Amino acid sequence: MSAPAASPSVLTLRGVHKRFGDVHALRDVTLEVRPGTVHALLGENGAGKSTLMRVAFGLVRPDAGTIVVSGSPMATPFTPLQAIARGIGMVHQHFTLVSAMTVAENVALGASGRYAPDVVAARIRDIGERTGLVLDPAARVSDLPVSAQQRCEIVKALARDVRVLILDEPTAVLAPDEAAALLQWVRHFADADPSHAVVLITHKLRDALAMADDITVLRRGQRVLCAAARECTEASLADAMLGPDERARALDEEVVPHMTSHDDSVGAHHEVVFADALDVRDTRGVMRVKRASFAVRTGEIVGVAAVEGSGQHELLRAVAGLLPTTSGRLRVPDDIAFVPEDRHRDALLLDASLTENLALRDAGTRRGRLPWAEFAQRTRDLLDQRDVRAASATVLARTLSGGNQQKFILARALDDAPPALVVENPTRGLDFRATAAVHDALRDARDAGIAILLYSSDLDEVLQLADRVLALHDGELRAVPRDRDIVGRAMLGAAS
Repeated sequence: MSAPAASPSVLTLRGVHKRFGDVHALRDVTLEVRPGTVHALLGENGAGKSTLMRVAFGLVRPDAGTIVVSGSPMATPFTPLQAIARGIGMVHQHFTLVSAMTVAENVALGASGRYAPDVVAARIRDIGERTGLVLDPAARVSDLPVSAQQRCEIVKALARDVRVLILDEPTAVLAPDEAAALLQWVRHFADADPSHAVVLITHKLRDALAMADDITVLRRGQRVLCAAARECTEASLADAMLGPDERARALDEEVVPHMTSHDDSVGAHHEVVFADALDVRDTRGVMRVKRASFAVRTGEIVGVAAVEGSGQHELLRAVAGLLPTTSGRLRVPDDIAFVPEDRHRDALLLDASLTENLALRDAGTRRGRLPWAEFAQRTRDLLDQRDVRAASATVLARTLSGGNQQKFILARALDDAPPALVVENPTRGLDFRATAAVHDALRDARDAGIAILLYSSDLDEVLQLADRVLALHDGELRAVPRDRDIVGRAMLGAAS
């Protein structure tokens, strides 16, 4: 394939190398972003995509290489503030907002000069009118749904007059309609001004082909493809990402999603989780789940389909024992495992070893001295059994790729085969091979008799995995047939 047609570059990274200890994260990588374009950056988890963009944003110092912005070299090392001053903005997959602050305070955070709330609020409203990214400047970030938090991250970048916007897996936490709207905005941003450009880090091949002008693929820290999007296909991109010998299964999972083949007849299975007329309030006292009744039985996956902010997170946390119920009945087993959607905030201690993270399971119930040798051996066993790619049980959790972090979290949750598992957004931000591994692990757990309650913001994922589907709208839950159109209407509150 030919490289994109030559034109002045708004961002160029040339010959970039980066090592983290023994890991060679980037090897002689070159990336050129043309003005007025969307440039998709693809690769498996751990391929080096985020590291390369953190180099561009000044968060990671390269061992070698040059960074050029609009024809002028950046003196290395440089800081994110210096990158912002040159018109580069980055929205990270894991948001960097301060949840206790307002939208206006977050947008102003890091800027120079005295904080003027009225000026910042006016700036936020102006950006909203021009871009459609509307936010209430006075809203507290902790009260915002995920989609609005992401808008806040983008508005924070736009408030600094960003010209090159780097988006790291921007649709990973969004419902389908929200993701489509965001990608349309991305296209508009690139088209609106010849000095604008977007680097879109994504694992979704269809998004890349639909939105991008140019595509670069990294594999194991090296650039293996750079081409115009019109010259690429899903098959050619998968070949580049995985190698031709490994792409067939991944394409089957990503391009041709299969419905679960598990027997839907659950009459012989007994109830593990039972809820009757359940009411749940959030941490601010707002009623989020209203008179919900359902059951989850042994050997089945019950999927929850909902748009963001419908009460699904409160429902799952109540079942997992992390949020008290207000009224109604809830019966769950004593040993219930929970996999949260934000692995960095809620599931891992990133600067602790994998062995120490394994010891976190049931940490509040142990007494006496901890059996560290046993924990270490169990961690090594889980790494082998679940194909978690880590150098050893003693490495820090932050050194693993996102896919391997998630496989480890799921392996830890399923250790000792709990009778029930609650899991939300299990494949957030994962490439399709890591997604396939997580899906296999969930199906294996179901087939072993574990009762699973699952929520995913990706409706297709719910339909792929669930034996039964519950639709949640404005806190009201109802069972629906496993049909995409019916489920989609129910998520919006429409009659079936």
